Amino acid sequence: MPETPQRGETIPVILITGCSSGIGRHCAFALQTRGWRIFATARRAGDVEALRADGLTDALLLDVDCDDSIQHAVDTMLARTRGRIDAVFNNAGFGQPGALEDLPRAALREQFETNVLGAHAVTRRVLPAMRAQGHGRIIQHSSVLGFIGLPWRGAYNASKYALEGLTDTLRQELHGTGIEAVLIQTGPVTSRFRANGRSKFERWIDATASPHRQAYAAVTERLSRAGDPPFTKDADAVARRLIAALESTRPKPRYHVTLPTHVFKGLKRALGTRTLDRIVRRTGG
Repeated sequence: MPETPQRGETIPVILITGCSSGIGRHCAFALQTRGWRIFATARRAGDVEALRADGLTDALLLDVDCDDSIQHAVDTMLARTRGRIDAVFNNAGFGQPGALEDLPRAALREQFETNVLGAHAVTRRVLPAMRAQGHGRIIQHSSVLGFIGLPWRGAYNASKYALEGLTDTLRQELHGTGIEAVLIQTGPVTSRFRANGRSKFERWIDATASPHRQAYAAVTERLSRAGDPPFTKDADAVARRLIAALESTRPKPRYHVTLPTHVFKGLKRALGTRTLDRIVRRTGG
């Protein structure tokens, strides 16, 4: 992968999903200032127009839940770049709160459709062009919950564990092609994640009929709380790791963002499962 390009050099191209707000939007602008050509995407036409108006002129409509939308966006990008695609950042996603026994099949399907199958579908669409040019970066937005299972976040935990498994396999299968598969594991980052989670909780969970109704009081309080939880970083912390993953000549398989991610990674290596479970229960409400 090239370093930040100088005037007259070929400009590297990246496709980023989930850019309507938060991490995706911030990373798009951060990379643009470093000389990348940004194909920022969002699933609503109004958000795409807002991105274009703010200076991301190649913004595209892309709904990761729809194969036709993915194909159209990728085909449009490749037509504009004459087949060049240096990287994709699979950032789009959301978190479905709720105890697993309260979540119907449809809620889990919706969670996996966006967080796992959507990322997989986008990756499949860009890989032929990357193989043809002999290089590329697949950057997946994972989470501390991709390796630590917190209670009342089971759907999201499962989706990120799945994304990690897909990416580890992809890294093996792409060995020797010049294409790297990388995970960025974030903890609490300023975004609309909690607000979006609250709407999903209200859609799928009947708290009054649940054996977890007492615990849900804490869940809804957390999702509604003003301000950020402890150790929250702003989106620039993710952008810095993304830049490292994109511009390093030998990227790490995983990049950790926020103190909780680093701490839990260390604890998982050092402790037995039941000891770790006790710590998780005390911090995971």
